[in-house]
Amino acid sequence: MVLIRRVSSTFPRVFAFANRSLCSLNSPGESLDLPTSSSFTHGIHVFHCPDAMGIVAKLSECIASRGGNILGADIFVPENKNVFYSRSQFLFDPCKWPRMQMDEDFLKISKTFNAWKSVVRVPDQDPKYKIAILASKQDHCLVDLLHHWQGGKLPVEITCVISNHDRAPNTHVMRFLERHGIAYHYLHTYNDNKREGEILELVKNTDFLVLARYMQVLSGSFLRSYRNDVINIHHGLLPSFKGSNPSKQAFNAGVKLIGATSHFVTEELDAGPIIEQMVERVSHRDNLQSFVQKSETLEKQCLTNAIKSYCELRVLPYEENRTVVF
Repeated sequence: MVLIRRVSSTFPRVFAFANRSLCSLNSPGESLDLPTSSSFTHGIHVFHCPDAMGIVAKLSECIASRGGNILGADIFVPENKNVFYSRSQFLFDPCKWPRMQMDEDFLKISKTFNAWKSVVRVPDQDPKYKIAILASKQDHCLVDLLHHWQGGKLPVEITCVISNHDRAPNTHVMRFLERHGIAYHYLHTYNDNKREGEILELVKNTDFLVLARYMQVLSGSFLRSYRNDVINIHHGLLPSFKGSNPSKQAFNAGVKLIGATSHFVTEELDAGPIIEQMVERVSHRDNLQSFVQKSETLEKQCLTNAIKSYCELRVLPYEENRTVVF
């Protein structure tokens, strides 16, 4: 695997998955007066570089020297890999540590350690991530995302919903979208025309895409043209139960565990780096309806958790097709 040494302090194309011993630290030894003023805000910094002596010390010194206080830090240094990962959460006063100065400070550290990735995020100051949601006929994941967004539980701006299914105007989804001013684009797809050019035009200003049970395969050409990350969800019954109605197949086979997987989309179908997985036990007491309900609930929770982790900069690329999720 060839690693390109590129330092970034902005979020779009953060990890570009489509193109490609854990421990916790408390605040360092010497105690600081914990900031309590309402003027203080939270920051997040993630760092990925070749392993070297003194990285944690430099990062801690950078934050402390500007009057910040580390609330938590996660470090991962895989054995015999000569690579370092970290994610730090800290509290700081924007008046004493302006955002541009913060970027410059972390950039200096990035250059010192030849970092591949250095990303800073200040949720209260930075724009929300712009996303588009792609969905087909099944709308349980779509509806769940919309409700989480409405409740302020997803730090995103939904620019539009794109679907190959034509929903009637009086449906719950369409009324919700109209009420909140979110555009709905119906693009009927064909075997020889997936309407990818039109989709690219609709999503050109987004930071990442979410496939909420979108039952169309995005081509390699689409992924290369879009360039940003695409997050998908599918039931955990693959690869054993493929084709139509996999839940019924699994139910009839008497499976005892069901699950869901959220992953990044790559050119290889359903084989991208995994962000989140969830499982639940089922039994002979479940009928087909309860079986499907449990499966759909897992899909909703798994997708929401994956998006939250991604927005909170908890997901980092590891090796060719793996992730570090802090």
